[in-house]
Amino acid sequence: MNTEEINPHLTAKIVVSYVRHQRLGPDQLSDLITSVRRAIGQLGQPPEPEEVLTPAVSVRRSVRQDYVVCLGCGYRGKTLTRHIAMRHSLSGDEYRQRWGLRSNHPLTASAYSEHRSTMAKALGFGRKSTTEVDPAPTPAVSSPVDASANPKVGRTRRSRPASKSEAVATKKAARPTPARKRQSRARSRRHPVSGRA
Repeated sequence: MNTEEINPHLTAKIVVSYVRHQRLGPDQLSDLITSVRRAIGQLGQPPEPEEVLTPAVSVRRSVRQDYVVCLGCGYRGKTLTRHIAMRHSLSGDEYRQRWGLRSNHPLTASAYSEHRSTMAKALGFGRKSTTEVDPAPTPAVSSPVDASANPKVGRTRRSRPASKSEAVATKKAARPTPARKRQSRARSRRHPVSGRA
């Protein structure tokens, strides 16, 4: 269809209908009009034939023990992943789809994969650690029955410090923890002479 014969009202009608339901910036409107006009102009024409891709080497010869070959340009390397991303702007799946390859078609040479695998095993990757860390031992808490039966259990004698600075340091270090506070409260409730409640 000739672009001069395209009815501008038809293009405007399609664009207005699209803009009612979509948000567009003012700079995107001209591109939309152009693309709609082009699409209307291509109606009724046979589709363009798809580009027939010719690989640089056959698929069978593209995978070797020491290297792999890019089907697009013939590049040889140990791995193609970076090459096809940088040179051809394709991911591994897109590359396989473009050339009609199986989903498990290798993009890395088998010798290189084996070398990396042995190196990783030598470094200990993929194995669980043989030495396990023991959890911290839990402190034994004496039951209240034991404390009432023998009130002197757990008491130690403190020696007097030789200097005043040692006494201050000892007081700071010996501040009671919450467990010690509970024990001292229980002891203070006992009768001071007999040690019983």
